[in-house]
Amino acid sequence: MESSNCDTCAYYGYDGTDDCYYCEASMDEDDMVRVMEGHYKNCPYYRNGDEYAVVRKQI
Repeated sequence: MESSNCDTCAYYGYDGTDDCYYCEASMDEDDMVRVMEGHYKNCPYYRNGDEYAVVRKQI
C-alpha cells in the first residue's frame, strides 16, 4: 500500500464551483467514514497521480 498524501493522489480533484479540492475516489459511505475516522493507516484508494513516475523509472 502506498502513501496517503492527498496532494499527490490521482483522485484529488479541484472543483472550480466550490473553489476547493475533493477526493473523487469511488467509495461507499461506510468506507468514507472509515477513512475520515482514521481506521486505515494508509488510504486504500490512493493512486499516485504523478504521470511521470513511470518515465523516471525507465531512465
